[in-house]
Amino acid sequence: MPNISKWIDAHARFTPNKMALIDQHQQYTYAQLASLIHTNARMLKHQLGIGRGDRLAYLGLNSVEFLCLMFACARLGAIFVPLNWRLATPEYEHILTDARPKALVATADFKHQVESLNSGHPDCRFILQGTNLLENPSQSKDQYWSNYAALLKQTNAEQDDYNPHVELSCPLLIVYTSGTTGLPKGAVLSQNALFYNALNSLHMHDMTSADRILTVLPMFHVGGLNIQTLPGLYVGATVILHARFDPDLALEAIAKQKPNLTVLVPATLAAVLSLPQWSGTDLSSLRSITTGSSVVPPGLIEPILKRGVPVQQVYGLTETSPIAVYQRIDQALTRPNSTGLAALHCQMQLVAESGEEVPTGQVGRIRIKGPNVMFEYWGNPKATAQALNNGWFDTGDLGHLDFEGHLVVDDRAKDIIISGGENIYPAELELHLHALEGVAEAAVIGKADPKWGETPIAIVVIAEGSSLDMDAILASFKGQLARFKHPSEIVFLPSLPRNVMGKVQKFHLRQMIKQS
Repeated sequence: MPNISKWIDAHARFTPNKMALIDQHQQYTYAQLASLIHTNARMLKHQLGIGRGDRLAYLGLNSVEFLCLMFACARLGAIFVPLNWRLATPEYEHILTDARPKALVATADFKHQVESLNSGHPDCRFILQGTNLLENPSQSKDQYWSNYAALLKQTNAEQDDYNPHVELSCPLLIVYTSGTTGLPKGAVLSQNALFYNALNSLHMHDMTSADRILTVLPMFHVGGLNIQTLPGLYVGATVILHARFDPDLALEAIAKQKPNLTVLVPATLAAVLSLPQWSGTDLSSLRSITTGSSVVPPGLIEPILKRGVPVQQVYGLTETSPIAVYQRIDQALTRPNSTGLAALHCQMQLVAESGEEVPTGQVGRIRIKGPNVMFEYWGNPKATAQALNNGWFDTGDLGHLDFEGHLVVDDRAKDIIISGGENIYPAELELHLHALEGVAEAAVIGKADPKWGETPIAIVVIAEGSSLDMDAILASFKGQLARFKHPSEIVFLPSLPRNVMGKVQKFHLRQMIKQS
Protein backbone atom coordinates (compact mmCIF):
# COMPACT_ATOMS: atom_id res chain seq x y z
CA MET A 1 0.00 0.00 0.00
CA PRO A 2 1.88 3.14 -1.19
CA ASN A 3 0.01 5.62 1.04
CA ILE A 4 -3.15 5.82 3.12
CA SER A 5 -5.12 7.82 0.53
CA LYS A 6 -5.38 4.50 -1.31
CA TRP A 7 -7.89 3.46 1.38
CA ILE A 8 -10.41 5.90 -0.08
CA ASP A 9 -9.57 5.01 -3.69
CA ALA A 10 -10.17 1.33 -2.95
CA HIS A 11 -13.57 1.97 -1.36
CA ALA A 12 -14.46 4.23 -4.31
CA ARG A 13 -13.85 1.20 -6.58
CA PHE A 14 -15.60 -1.40 -4.43
CA THR A 15 -18.52 0.66 -3.06
CA PRO A 16 -18.60 3.99 -4.94
CA ASN A 17 -22.10 4.89 -3.76
CA LYS A 18 -21.56 3.99 -0.10
CA MET A 19 -21.78 7.03 2.21
CA ALA A 20 -18.35 7.89 3.52
CA LEU A 21 -19.05 11.16 5.32
CA ILE A 22 -22.23 12.82 6.56
CA ASP A 23 -21.72 16.30 7.98
CA GLN A 24 -24.35 18.70 9.26
CA HIS A 25 -24.95 20.10 5.76
CA GLN A 26 -24.05 17.50 3.13
CA GLN A 27 -23.31 13.84 2.39
CA TYR A 28 -20.34 12.43 0.48
CA THR A 29 -20.06 8.99 -1.07
CA TYR A 30 -16.69 7.26 -1.22
CA ALA A 31 -16.52 8.12 -4.94
CA GLN A 32 -17.17 11.80 -4.18
CA LEU A 33 -14.68 11.83 -1.32
CA ALA A 34 -11.98 10.26 -3.50
CA SER A 35 -12.61 12.88 -6.20
CA LEU A 36 -12.34 15.72 -3.69
CA ILE A 37 -9.07 14.33 -2.34
CA HIS A 38 -7.60 14.12 -5.85
CA THR A 39 -8.65 17.70 -6.60
CA ASN A 40 -7.10 18.95 -3.36
CA ALA A 41 -3.89 17.05 -4.13
CA ARG A 42 -3.67 18.72 -7.57
CA MET A 43 -4.24 22.11 -5.98
CA LEU A 44 -1.57 21.59 -3.34
CA LYS A 45 0.98 20.34 -5.87
CA HIS A 46 0.40 22.67 -8.80
CA GLN A 47 -1.05 25.83 -7.25
CA LEU A 48 0.95 25.88 -4.01
CA GLY A 49 4.03 23.85 -4.95
CA ILE A 50 3.65 21.55 -1.97
CA GLY A 51 5.68 18.37 -2.31
CA ARG A 52 7.27 15.61 -0.33
CA GLY A 53 8.25 16.78 3.17
CA ASP A 54 6.55 20.19 2.89
CA ARG A 55 4.18 21.14 5.70
CA LEU A 56 0.56 22.27 5.32
CA ALA A 57 -1.13 23.76 8.40
CA TYR A 58 -4.91 23.78 8.87
CA LEU A 59 -6.95 25.89 11.29
CA GLY A 60 -10.65 25.13 11.35
CA LEU A 61 -13.44 23.02 12.80
CA ASN A 62 -14.08 19.42 11.78
CA SER A 63 -14.95 19.35 8.09
CA VAL A 64 -14.66 17.38 4.87
CA GLU A 65 -11.98 19.87 3.81
CA PHE A 66 -9.86 18.94 6.85
CA LEU A 67 -9.91 15.27 5.82
CA CYS A 68 -9.46 15.94 2.10
CA LEU A 69 -6.38 18.09 2.72
CA MET A 70 -4.90 15.48 5.06
CA PHE A 71 -5.40 12.65 2.56
CA ALA A 72 -4.08 14.92 -0.23
CA CYS A 73 -0.91 15.41 1.84
CA ALA A 74 -0.68 11.62 2.12
CA ARG A 75 -0.74 11.31 -1.70
CA LEU A 76 2.06 13.86 -2.07
CA GLY A 77 4.26 12.77 0.83
CA ALA A 78 3.60 16.15 2.48
CA ILE A 79 2.98 16.67 6.19
CA PHE A 80 -0.34 17.90 7.59
CA VAL A 81 -0.25 20.12 10.69
CA PRO A 82 -3.71 20.41 12.31
CA LEU A 83 -3.94 23.43 14.59
CA ASN A 84 -5.92 23.61 17.80
CA TRP A 85 -8.52 26.35 17.16
CA ARG A 86 -8.68 27.10 20.89
CA LEU A 87 -5.18 28.58 21.04
CA ALA A 88 -4.17 32.23 21.26
CA THR A 89 -2.19 34.14 18.63
CA PRO A 90 1.22 33.88 20.38
CA GLU A 91 0.80 30.10 20.51
CA TYR A 92 0.21 29.95 16.74
CA GLU A 93 3.31 32.09 16.26
CA HIS A 94 5.41 29.46 18.03
CA ILE A 95 3.96 26.62 15.94
CA LEU A 96 4.41 28.44 12.61
CA THR A 97 7.98 29.30 13.53
CA ASP A 98 8.68 25.71 14.57
CA ALA A 99 6.92 23.79 11.75
CA ARG A 100 7.57 26.38 9.00
CA PRO A 101 4.59 25.34 6.86
CA LYS A 102 4.60 26.23 3.17
CA ALA A 103 0.91 27.12 3.46
CA LEU A 104 -1.73 27.68 6.12
CA VAL A 105 -5.39 27.08 5.34
CA ALA A 106 -7.66 28.85 7.84
CA THR A 107 -11.44 29.01 7.86
CA ALA A 108 -13.08 32.42 8.04
CA ASP A 109 -14.13 31.80 11.66
CA PHE A 110 -10.50 31.76 12.79
CA LYS A 111 -8.90 34.24 10.43
CA HIS A 112 -8.60 36.86 13.17
CA GLN A 113 -6.46 34.54 15.28
CA VAL A 114 -3.65 34.35 12.72
CA GLU A 115 -4.00 37.34 10.40
CA SER A 116 -1.46 39.37 12.39
CA LEU A 117 1.14 36.66 11.70
CA ASN A 118 1.12 36.57 7.90
CA SER A 119 3.56 39.44 7.31
CA GLY A 120 6.04 37.76 9.67
CA HIS A 121 6.00 34.49 7.72
CA PRO A 122 6.67 35.45 4.09
CA ASP A 123 7.49 31.86 3.10
CA CYS A 124 4.03 30.67 4.20
CA ARG A 125 1.07 31.13 1.85
CA PHE A 126 -2.06 32.15 3.82
CA ILE A 127 -5.27 30.71 2.37
CA LEU A 128 -8.79 31.51 3.50
CA GLN A 129 -11.56 28.93 3.29
CA GLY A 130 -15.29 29.60 3.50
CA THR A 131 -15.43 33.22 2.35
CA ASN A 132 -15.87 35.14 -0.90
CA LEU A 133 -12.48 36.78 -1.26
CA LEU A 134 -11.79 38.14 -4.70
CA GLU A 135 -9.75 35.70 -6.78
CA ASN A 136 -7.12 38.40 -7.21
CA PRO A 137 -5.98 39.16 -3.65
CA SER A 138 -4.39 42.44 -4.75
CA GLN A 139 -7.90 43.79 -5.39
CA SER A 140 -8.93 42.99 -1.83
CA LYS A 141 -8.07 44.53 1.50
CA ASP A 142 -6.99 40.97 2.46
CA GLN A 143 -3.76 41.32 0.54
CA TYR A 144 -2.01 38.48 2.35
CA TRP A 145 -4.75 35.93 1.74
CA SER A 146 -5.50 33.63 -1.18
CA ASN A 147 -8.90 32.03 -1.69
CA TYR A 148 -9.22 28.28 -1.17
CA ALA A 149 -12.23 27.86 -3.49
CA ALA A 150 -10.53 29.91 -6.22
CA LEU A 151 -7.38 27.78 -6.01
CA LEU A 152 -9.47 24.62 -6.39
CA LYS A 153 -11.29 26.17 -9.35
CA GLN A 154 -7.99 26.98 -11.07
CA THR A 155 -6.84 23.36 -10.77
CA ASN A 156 -6.56 21.47 -14.06
CA ALA A 157 -8.16 18.02 -13.90
CA GLU A 158 -5.53 16.73 -16.33
CA GLN A 159 -2.67 17.48 -13.93
CA ASP A 160 -1.18 14.67 -11.86
CA ASP A 161 -2.23 14.42 -8.22
CA TYR A 162 0.50 12.32 -6.63
CA ASN A 163 4.23 12.06 -6.08
CA PRO A 164 6.16 8.85 -6.75
CA HIS A 165 7.87 6.90 -3.99
CA VAL A 166 5.44 7.98 -1.27
CA GLU A 167 5.37 5.08 1.16
CA LEU A 168 3.84 4.30 4.55
CA SER A 169 7.16 5.23 6.14
CA CYS A 170 6.64 8.88 5.16
CA PRO A 171 5.64 11.28 7.97
CA LEU A 172 2.08 12.56 7.60
CA LEU A 173 1.10 14.41 10.78
CA ILE A 174 2.78 16.86 13.11
CA VAL A 175 0.47 17.12 16.10
CA TYR A 176 1.50 19.69 18.69
CA THR A 177 1.26 18.65 22.31
CA SER A 178 2.04 20.76 25.35
CA GLY A 179 5.55 20.31 26.68
CA THR A 180 6.90 20.28 30.22
CA THR A 181 9.10 23.28 29.34
CA GLY A 182 6.01 25.33 28.60
CA LEU A 183 6.39 25.21 24.80
CA PRO A 184 4.44 22.70 22.69
CA LYS A 185 6.34 19.95 20.86
CA GLY A 186 5.34 18.55 17.49
CA ALA A 187 4.90 14.77 17.57
CA VAL A 188 5.64 13.38 14.10
CA LEU A 189 3.36 10.48 13.13
CA SER A 190 4.06 8.46 10.00
CA GLN A 191 1.46 7.03 7.66
CA ASN A 192 2.52 3.63 8.99
CA ALA A 193 1.70 4.72 12.55
CA LEU A 194 -1.82 5.70 11.45
CA PHE A 195 -2.22 2.41 9.61
CA TYR A 196 -1.32 0.32 12.66
CA ASN A 197 -3.38 2.60 14.90
CA ALA A 198 -6.34 1.85 12.62
CA LEU A 199 -5.71 -1.89 12.99
CA ASN A 200 -5.64 -1.47 16.77
CA SER A 201 -8.96 0.38 16.60
CA LEU A 202 -10.58 -2.30 14.47
CA HIS A 203 -9.59 -4.91 17.03
CA MET A 204 -10.73 -2.77 19.96
CA HIS A 205 -14.16 -1.96 18.54
CA ASP A 206 -14.82 -4.96 16.27
CA MET A 207 -15.22 -2.26 13.63
CA THR A 208 -16.50 -3.18 10.14
CA SER A 209 -17.67 -1.44 6.97
CA ALA A 210 -21.25 -1.79 8.24
CA ASP A 211 -20.60 0.59 11.13
CA ARG A 212 -21.75 4.16 11.48
CA ILE A 213 -19.38 6.30 13.55
CA LEU A 214 -20.28 9.60 15.21
CA THR A 215 -17.32 12.01 15.46
CA VAL A 216 -17.89 15.00 17.73
CA LEU A 217 -14.43 15.53 19.25
CA PRO A 218 -12.05 17.95 17.49
CA MET A 219 -9.90 16.26 14.87
CA PHE A 220 -6.91 18.50 15.64
CA HIS A 221 -6.47 16.02 18.53
CA VAL A 222 -5.49 12.44 17.77
CA GLY A 223 -8.48 11.37 19.90
CA GLY A 224 -10.99 12.89 17.52
CA LEU A 225 -9.08 11.97 14.36
CA ASN A 226 -7.49 8.61 15.04
CA ILE A 227 -9.48 6.59 17.59
CA GLN A 228 -12.44 6.01 15.26
CA THR A 229 -12.61 8.51 12.37
CA LEU A 230 -9.61 7.40 10.29
CA PRO A 231 -10.06 3.73 11.24
CA GLY A 232 -13.67 4.03 10.08
CA LEU A 233 -12.57 5.38 6.71
CA TYR A 234 -9.91 2.66 6.49
CA VAL A 235 -12.50 -0.08 6.88
CA GLY A 236 -15.13 1.60 4.66
CA ALA A 237 -17.61 2.63 7.36
CA THR A 238 -19.78 5.76 7.38
CA VAL A 239 -18.58 8.69 9.51
CA ILE A 240 -21.13 11.19 10.84
CA LEU A 241 -19.08 14.35 11.34
CA HIS A 242 -20.00 17.24 13.65
CA ALA A 243 -18.10 20.49 13.29
CA ARG A 244 -17.70 20.71 17.06
CA PHE A 245 -19.13 19.09 20.16
CA ASP A 246 -22.62 20.13 21.19
CA PRO A 247 -24.26 17.80 23.74
CA ASP A 248 -27.80 18.40 22.44
CA LEU A 249 -26.78 17.74 18.83
CA ALA A 250 -24.77 14.68 19.85
CA LEU A 251 -27.76 13.10 21.59
CA GLU A 252 -30.03 14.03 18.69
CA ALA A 253 -27.62 12.37 16.25
CA ILE A 254 -27.53 9.20 18.37
CA ALA A 255 -31.33 9.04 18.37
CA LYS A 256 -31.93 9.90 14.71
CA GLN A 257 -28.82 8.83 12.76
CA LYS A 258 -28.24 5.61 14.68
CA PRO A 259 -24.44 5.44 15.02
CA ASN A 260 -22.89 2.24 16.37
CA LEU A 261 -19.77 3.85 17.84
CA THR A 262 -18.64 7.20 19.22
CA VAL A 263 -15.85 8.67 21.35
CA LEU A 264 -16.52 11.04 24.26
CA VAL A 265 -13.93 12.23 26.78
CA PRO A 266 -15.08 12.43 30.42
CA ALA A 267 -15.99 16.14 30.20
CA THR A 268 -18.19 15.60 27.14
CA LEU A 269 -19.69 12.47 28.69
CA ALA A 270 -20.64 14.53 31.74
CA ALA A 271 -22.23 17.19 29.51
CA VAL A 272 -24.38 14.59 27.73
CA LEU A 273 -25.41 12.90 30.98
CA SER A 274 -26.52 16.24 32.45
CA LEU A 275 -29.12 16.82 29.73
CA PRO A 276 -32.76 16.25 30.74
CA GLN A 277 -33.38 14.26 27.55
CA TRP A 278 -30.58 11.79 28.32
CA SER A 279 -32.82 9.28 30.10
CA GLY A 280 -35.32 9.19 27.25
CA THR A 281 -32.95 9.13 24.28
CA ASP A 282 -32.91 5.94 22.21
CA LEU A 283 -29.39 4.47 22.59
CA SER A 284 -30.20 1.11 21.01
CA SER A 285 -27.94 1.64 18.00
CA LEU A 286 -24.79 2.09 20.12
CA ARG A 287 -22.56 -0.95 20.41
CA SER A 288 -20.37 1.02 22.80
CA ILE A 289 -19.10 4.45 23.81
CA THR A 290 -15.33 4.87 23.95
CA THR A 291 -13.73 7.19 26.49
CA GLY A 292 -10.30 8.10 27.77
CA SER A 293 -7.99 11.15 27.84
CA SER A 294 -8.01 11.21 31.65
CA VAL A 295 -8.85 8.91 34.54
CA VAL A 296 -12.54 8.07 34.08
CA PRO A 297 -14.70 8.49 37.23
CA PRO A 298 -16.94 5.47 37.89
CA GLY A 299 -19.83 7.90 38.33
CA LEU A 300 -19.70 8.61 34.59
CA ILE A 301 -19.64 4.96 33.57
CA GLU A 302 -22.42 3.58 35.79
CA PRO A 303 -25.38 5.54 34.34
CA ILE A 304 -24.37 4.52 30.82
CA LEU A 305 -23.99 0.86 31.76
CA LYS A 306 -27.46 1.05 33.32
CA ARG A 307 -28.77 2.03 29.90
CA GLY A 308 -27.19 -1.15 28.48
CA VAL A 309 -24.30 0.53 26.65
CA PRO A 310 -20.72 -0.62 27.36
CA VAL A 311 -18.13 2.13 27.98
CA GLN A 312 -14.78 1.09 26.48
CA GLN A 313 -11.76 2.77 28.02
CA VAL A 314 -8.68 3.55 25.94
CA TYR A 315 -5.28 4.78 27.05
CA GLY A 316 -2.76 6.57 24.90
CA LEU A 317 -1.14 9.87 24.06
CA THR A 318 -0.53 12.01 21.03
CA GLU A 319 2.84 10.29 20.70
CA THR A 320 1.20 6.83 20.42
CA SER A 321 -1.29 7.90 17.70
CA PRO A 322 -3.02 7.41 20.39
CA ILE A 323 -4.33 3.83 20.79
CA ALA A 324 -1.95 1.90 23.06
CA VAL A 325 -4.05 0.14 25.73
CA TYR A 326 -7.76 -0.61 25.63
CA GLN A 327 -10.72 -2.69 26.70
CA ARG A 328 -12.73 -4.76 24.29
CA ILE A 329 -16.48 -4.73 24.77
CA ASP A 330 -16.72 -7.78 27.04
CA GLN A 331 -14.09 -6.28 29.36
CA ALA A 332 -15.87 -2.91 29.38
CA LEU A 333 -18.96 -4.56 30.83
CA THR A 334 -17.15 -6.27 33.68
CA ARG A 335 -14.03 -4.18 34.46
CA PRO A 336 -14.95 -0.48 34.79
CA ASN A 337 -11.95 0.22 37.05
CA SER A 338 -9.24 -0.79 34.59
CA THR A 339 -8.08 0.55 31.23
CA GLY A 340 -7.43 -2.79 29.59
CA LEU A 341 -4.61 -4.66 27.87
CA ALA A 342 -1.85 -3.58 25.50
CA ALA A 343 -3.21 -3.01 21.99
CA LEU A 344 -3.00 -5.72 19.34
CA HIS A 345 0.08 -4.10 17.78
CA CYS A 346 1.63 -2.68 20.98
CA GLN A 347 3.79 -3.71 23.88
CA MET A 348 3.55 -2.17 27.34
CA GLN A 349 5.98 -2.06 30.27
CA LEU A 350 5.69 -0.67 33.77
CA VAL A 351 9.11 0.29 35.07
CA ALA A 352 10.69 1.70 38.22
CA GLU A 353 12.99 4.70 38.17
CA SER A 354 15.87 2.26 37.65
CA GLY A 355 14.30 1.08 34.40
CA GLU A 356 13.55 -2.41 35.75
CA GLU A 357 10.05 -3.78 35.25
CA VAL A 358 7.93 -3.69 38.39
CA PRO A 359 5.99 -6.74 39.64
CA THR A 360 2.23 -7.07 39.30
CA GLY A 361 0.38 -4.73 41.61
CA GLN A 362 3.28 -2.27 41.99
CA VAL A 363 3.07 1.22 40.52
CA GLY A 364 5.51 2.06 37.73
CA ARG A 365 5.98 4.40 34.80
CA ILE A 366 4.06 3.34 31.72
CA ARG A 367 6.14 2.69 28.58
CA ILE A 368 4.75 1.83 25.14
CA LYS A 369 6.40 0.25 22.09
CA GLY A 370 4.91 -0.40 18.65
CA PRO A 371 4.63 0.78 15.05
CA ASN A 372 2.02 3.34 16.17
CA VAL A 373 4.58 5.27 18.26
CA MET A 374 5.76 8.63 16.91
CA PHE A 375 8.94 8.92 14.84
CA GLU A 376 10.28 11.99 16.65
CA TYR A 377 9.49 15.41 18.06
CA TRP A 378 9.81 17.78 15.13
CA GLY A 379 13.17 19.55 15.16
CA ASN A 380 13.79 18.57 18.79
CA PRO A 381 16.36 15.75 19.03
CA LYS A 382 16.94 16.33 22.74
CA ALA A 383 13.28 15.85 23.65
CA THR A 384 13.09 12.88 21.26
CA ALA A 385 16.04 11.17 22.96
CA GLN A 386 14.47 11.76 26.38
CA ALA A 387 11.14 10.24 25.31
CA LEU A 388 12.33 7.29 23.20
CA ASN A 389 14.67 4.55 24.43
CA ASN A 390 15.25 1.60 22.06
CA GLY A 391 11.79 2.19 20.61
CA TRP A 392 10.08 2.44 24.00
CA PHE A 393 8.12 5.65 24.55
CA ASP A 394 8.16 6.84 28.16
CA THR A 395 4.71 8.27 28.80
CA GLY A 396 5.67 9.65 32.21
CA ASP A 397 2.33 8.37 33.48
CA LEU A 398 1.95 6.02 36.43
CA GLY A 399 -0.01 2.79 36.63
CA HIS A 400 -0.05 -0.78 37.85
CA LEU A 401 -1.22 -4.14 36.56
CA ASP A 402 -3.97 -5.96 38.39
CA PHE A 403 -3.67 -9.68 38.96
CA GLU A 404 -5.13 -10.46 35.55
CA GLY A 405 -2.64 -8.20 33.79
CA HIS A 406 -4.99 -5.29 33.08
CA LEU A 407 -3.62 -1.76 33.33
CA VAL A 408 -4.94 0.55 36.01
CA VAL A 409 -3.84 4.15 35.42
CA ASP A 410 -3.07 5.67 38.81
CA ASP A 411 -2.15 9.15 37.69
CA ARG A 412 -1.20 11.07 34.63
CA ALA A 413 2.29 12.57 34.54
CA LYS A 414 2.43 14.13 37.97
CA ASP A 415 2.17 17.76 36.95
CA ILE A 416 -0.13 17.53 33.94
CA ILE A 417 -3.66 18.95 34.23
CA ILE A 418 -6.32 17.42 31.96
CA SER A 419 -9.27 19.76 31.65
CA GLY A 420 -12.15 18.79 29.38
CA GLY A 421 -9.86 16.46 27.45
CA GLU A 422 -7.24 19.18 26.89
CA ASN A 423 -3.72 18.79 28.24
CA ILE A 424 -2.46 21.74 30.28
CA TYR A 425 1.13 21.82 31.48
CA PRO A 426 1.67 24.03 34.54
CA ALA A 427 5.09 25.15 33.29
CA GLU A 428 3.45 27.09 30.46
CA LEU A 429 1.25 29.05 32.88
CA GLU A 430 4.10 29.46 35.36
CA LEU A 431 6.31 31.04 32.68
CA HIS A 432 3.57 33.58 32.05
CA LEU A 433 3.05 34.30 35.75
CA HIS A 434 6.75 34.72 36.47
CA ALA A 435 6.97 37.30 33.69
CA LEU A 436 4.37 39.53 35.40
CA GLU A 437 5.74 42.50 37.29
CA GLY A 438 4.79 42.09 40.93
CA VAL A 439 4.88 38.27 41.01
CA ALA A 440 7.66 36.96 43.26
CA GLU A 441 6.81 33.26 43.01
CA ALA A 442 4.14 31.19 41.32
CA ALA A 443 3.08 27.57 40.91
CA VAL A 444 0.16 25.99 39.07
CA ILE A 445 -1.63 22.79 40.04
CA GLY A 446 -4.86 21.05 39.09
CA LYS A 447 -8.01 21.05 41.17
CA ALA A 448 -10.82 18.53 40.75
CA ASP A 449 -13.80 19.99 38.92
CA PRO A 450 -17.18 18.24 38.43
CA LYS A 451 -17.63 19.62 34.90
CA TRP A 452 -14.12 19.64 33.41
CA GLY A 453 -12.39 16.92 35.44
CA GLU A 454 -9.71 19.38 36.52
CA THR A 455 -9.05 23.10 36.24
CA PRO A 456 -5.76 24.95 36.78
CA ILE A 457 -5.26 26.84 40.04
CA ALA A 458 -2.49 29.45 40.30
CA ILE A 459 -0.74 29.86 43.66
CA VAL A 460 0.98 33.25 43.68
CA VAL A 461 3.36 35.06 46.03
CA ILE A 462 3.18 38.82 45.48
CA ALA A 463 6.42 40.84 45.60
CA GLU A 464 6.77 43.23 48.50
CA GLY A 465 5.24 46.60 47.72
CA SER A 466 3.29 45.39 44.67
CA SER A 467 -0.41 46.16 44.28
CA LEU A 468 -0.99 43.34 41.79
CA ASP A 469 -4.37 41.72 42.46
CA MET A 470 -6.40 38.73 41.29
CA ASP A 471 -8.28 40.60 38.55
CA ALA A 472 -5.05 41.90 37.03
CA ILE A 473 -3.47 38.44 37.04
CA LEU A 474 -6.49 36.82 35.40
CA ALA A 475 -6.72 39.60 32.82
CA SER A 476 -3.07 39.11 31.88
CA PHE A 477 -3.84 35.68 30.37
CA LYS A 478 -6.34 37.08 27.84
CA GLY A 479 -4.98 36.84 24.31
CA GLN A 480 -1.78 35.15 25.50
CA LEU A 481 -2.90 31.60 26.21
CA ALA A 482 -5.93 29.59 25.14
CA ARG A 483 -8.98 30.22 27.30
CA PHE A 484 -9.08 26.64 28.59
CA LYS A 485 -5.59 27.16 30.06
CA HIS A 486 -6.55 30.20 32.13
CA PRO A 487 -6.56 29.65 35.90
CA SER A 488 -10.03 29.22 37.35
CA GLU A 489 -8.79 30.53 40.67
CA ILE A 490 -5.89 32.54 42.12
CA VAL A 491 -4.65 31.64 45.61
CA PHE A 492 -2.25 34.02 47.39
CA LEU A 493 0.37 32.69 49.82
CA PRO A 494 3.21 34.41 51.66
CA SER A 495 5.66 31.79 50.31
CA LEU A 496 5.72 28.47 48.44
CA PRO A 497 6.70 25.23 50.20
CA ARG A 498 10.08 24.00 48.94
CA ASN A 499 12.36 21.07 49.70
CA VAL A 500 16.02 21.32 50.68
CA MET A 501 16.97 21.54 46.99
CA GLY A 502 14.68 24.53 46.53
CA LYS A 503 12.10 22.68 44.43
CA VAL A 504 8.46 23.62 44.98
CA GLN A 505 6.64 20.82 46.78
CA LYS A 506 3.47 20.68 44.74
CA PHE A 507 2.07 17.77 46.70
CA HIS A 508 1.76 20.13 49.68
CA LEU A 509 -0.08 22.63 47.48
CA ARG A 510 -2.42 19.94 46.14
CA GLN A 511 -3.24 18.83 49.66
CA MET A 512 -3.90 22.42 50.73
CA ILE A 513 -6.23 23.06 47.79
CA LYS A 514 -8.00 19.74 48.32
CA GLN A 515 -8.76 20.66 51.94
CA SER A 516 -9.90 24.22 51.15
